[in-house]
Amino acid sequence: MRADEPLPDLEAFRSEVRSFLRENLPHDIRERVKRGCNDFTTAELRDWMAVLAHRGGWSCPNWPAEHGGPGWSHAQKYIFEREYALNHCPKLPNGGSAMLGPTLMHYGTREQKNRFLPDILTGKTFWAQGYSEPNAGSDLASLKCRADRDGNHYVINGSKIWTTGAHTSQWLFGLFRTDSSGRKQQGITFLMIKLSSPGITVRPLPMFEGSDELAEVFFDDVRVPVDQCVGEEHDGWNVSKYLLSLERFGAAHIGTTTARLDRVKELAATTPVGEASLLDDPVFANKLAQAEIELRALDVTEQRFLLGSSGAEAAMLKIRGTEVQQMVMELLVEVAGVHAQLAPDTGQEDRPRHAPAGAEYAAHGYFHFRKTPIWGGSNEIMRNIIAKAVLGL
Repeated sequence: MRADEPLPDLEAFRSEVRSFLRENLPHDIRERVKRGCNDFTTAELRDWMAVLAHRGGWSCPNWPAEHGGPGWSHAQKYIFEREYALNHCPKLPNGGSAMLGPTLMHYGTREQKNRFLPDILTGKTFWAQGYSEPNAGSDLASLKCRADRDGNHYVINGSKIWTTGAHTSQWLFGLFRTDSSGRKQQGITFLMIKLSSPGITVRPLPMFEGSDELAEVFFDDVRVPVDQCVGEEHDGWNVSKYLLSLERFGAAHIGTTTARLDRVKELAATTPVGEASLLDDPVFANKLAQAEIELRALDVTEQRFLLGSSGAEAAMLKIRGTEVQQMVMELLVEVAGVHAQLAPDTGQEDRPRHAPAGAEYAAHGYFHFRKTPIWGGSNEIMRNIIAKAVLGL
């Protein structure tokens, strides 16, 4: 959007987005998301992304029009994200759309943009992020997975861990050690790798709550063309910092947390406590009010950052956003009570008569979101970033 263009009618835009989502999102998917389900097949997500892409690049709401996105203003992006969550739309794979895509726009060659961006936009290609290693998590610069130059290829040996969606993606972007002679932040190269390449083994990692969204990836003499390097060789650390800022800014998931808090209120209002409901219980009401206050403060903070940032906004939102997520998930488990222990695949015939709708996802979601203070850089690392960037320590 150019500076001389008139501002759009934001309420009309909100109505347009809301109407489109309600009319086009399959009913069964909406109901599953509302109950707390996050488990969707690749085919379901790809079909939904195709619908959004056909609408005008809505599958990649942050992309400019020149690359197939909607070219929205910051205010429009904000409204879309909220309406998307409040209308119970499924979380889309964001490795390509929210992280790699914008990074390619900033650092990629024209050939790389032409080759990879269209398939990300339409959902034809899903991407996994290959950063963490068994001995390099939050201290990412300690990574050791090597990519040795051999003519027009890199030869990769080593492994990555906690790789979200590696077993359901076609490509992986990641950081690899190409030189060890300088500081550990130097000699790192950002590469894009086809996961069907010879020498790659992907092994899903079962999570505590039963999901398998994470995986290990092993590289055994995997050959990667040099033209799949993003940015300059050995300069991947700077590329990764740009990408991580995108990931952390979106880690707060304020819209999704707002939808979950609404769900808590809805269930609490129908959960009997004596002659009233749980919503009338003063102890529970106090917890609910505190969570809503924190969430509204976080929402206002994000809106301020959309208009002007301090440079450490991604870290701030990541810390507080993940903390508030967990507050709301704890309330959801409290509402579900003993029924929170139901398995996610509990059939209707096996559900206790008084179990709240979606109770079978409460504990599952609670344990799933225990990891959010760690992913994308632990909250302890985020506090260090704030101390340096804001406090000058």
